[in-house]
Amino acid sequence: MTTQHFDQRHLARRWNISPRTLERWRWQNAGHNYVKIGGRVCYRLEDIEAYEAAQYHDVSTQRRVSDERVGS
Repeated sequence: MTTQHFDQRHLARRWNISPRTLERWRWQNAGHNYVKIGGRVCYRLEDIEAYEAAQYHDVSTQRRVSDERVGS
């Protein structure tokens, strides 16, 4: 199986952010896992999808918790 990679420009477009934001995150060590291939920064698709899945927020669960606090 071949691992797919996104370059900085394509990942920025996917997340609707500036490529400079990705650069800043790397510089601050606040960004995401990446690999350097021939001097180019690339992001593995599996890492991108894992990060996106971790950002998922179930609104219905959050409402139930908030409703319980209000009822107390």
